Amino acid sequence: MNKIKLLVICCISLVAFTSINPEVGAPIDNLDGIPVYYNGNIANVFGRNITEDGYNLGLKYQCVEFVKRYYFEKYQHRMPDSYGHAKDFFLSELGDKGYNHERGLMQYKNIRSYTPQKGDILIFNGSSENPFGHMGIVSKVTNEHVEIIQQNWGTKTRHKMKLVNYNDIFTIADFNVLGWLRKE
Repeated sequence: MNKIKLLVICCISLVAFTSINPEVGAPIDNLDGIPVYYNGNIANVFGRNITEDGYNLGLKYQCVEFVKRYYFEKYQHRMPDSYGHAKDFFLSELGDKGYNHERGLMQYKNIRSYTPQKGDILIFNGSSENPFGHMGIVSKVTNEHVEIIQQNWGTKTRHKMKLVNYNDIFTIADFNVLGWLRKE
């Protein structure tokens, strides 16, 4: 009985003295050494992240800021149009595998004969809960799944989605996925 009480006291103490959520702005994950920061709440905005020479990376700790910071640091890529909500990065009027001049990247639609690759920007459409859309970086692709790393989704930085292959036509099985952008 004493061992059980001691175990319960230890568990309660661990919960009481451990922060369930990190501090806003704390790194909680990374891809290729580029950190994902905790935002605290999807609607939180903490000013704009601007490079020393004035390039706009986006609103601090939002999903767009991580994606643009990742592309800036990993590929030294500057998007010609550095503003916009996540869903605005995908041009629905652009044909499949077309050049997105606003972002300086190739654009691919979901449901095609090819799959995303590690490092691609996966873009989600807006919804009634989030009219701005969402985006993340593809961190892993297998024959069955696509995993992204994302910022501003609580502490859940990784998200795995089913990759369906039907007669060599591939689909990321999430109706909100518009497609992806790639630096080629």
